[in-house]
Amino acid sequence: MKHNKIGSVMTQDVVRAEYGTPFKEVARMLADHRISGLPVVDEDDHVIGVVSEADLMTRQVLAAEPREPGRHFRALLTMTARRQAVKAKARTAGQLMSQPPVTVHADDTIVEAARTMAERQVERLPVIDEEDRLVGIVTRWDLLRVFLRPDDEIREEVIREVCVNALRVPPGSVTVSVAGGVVTLEGSLERRSDAEIAVSMARQIDGVVDVVDNLSHRIDDTDPRFDDGAQQSVLDDWLHRA
Repeated sequence: MKHNKIGSVMTQDVVRAEYGTPFKEVARMLADHRISGLPVVDEDDHVIGVVSEADLMTRQVLAAEPREPGRHFRALLTMTARRQAVKAKARTAGQLMSQPPVTVHADDTIVEAARTMAERQVERLPVIDEEDRLVGIVTRWDLLRVFLRPDDEIREEVIREVCVNALRVPPGSVTVSVAGGVVTLEGSLERRSDAEIAVSMARQIDGVVDVVDNLSHRIDDTDPRFDDGAQQSVLDDWLHRA
């Protein structure tokens, strides 16, 4: 089973800034293109940071805050405060940017990118190639578009990847229906482990919102004493193709 790759949903025409791009120019690019952030690149197009609306706003707030000399000096002893002091006087994208940048590769899956966004709490990810050069950008909206896949397309993939390629069950053994991205599996399988694998694999398919498990089984092979060599072979085969 192959997940959709980032390269298939990313925006290739990327609005970008260089280290020395002036503050006002960065603000203008964000406003003109109606975007909330952009990558900062060096002379070789390697991503060195990301500037967001939040960075610009933080700079304005920090610059406007009155500081007591003594307290300010003590605050500069911390790494975070040093960065804030630089941003308070930032005049270029390089001084404004957040770094190191959080990036993904074009051949990463949508699932991997979504996990990275959630874990790092970012709204966009610069996409880089094998040489770490900028080739695109992907946003939360780009990743959410996968849930717009037609139900018929999802159903065909569940049948092909789960029933035929992975479990190799006889035609008609499992009935697959999809409505609003919710997959319903009905039918009878030989083993309980097969049913569990079918549900797990169906959940991994791009665009699936949920899976309703109406599968039955003839043998409960979840007992530790049961010979699970065949089950492991099916699972290993699936993971190899994923």
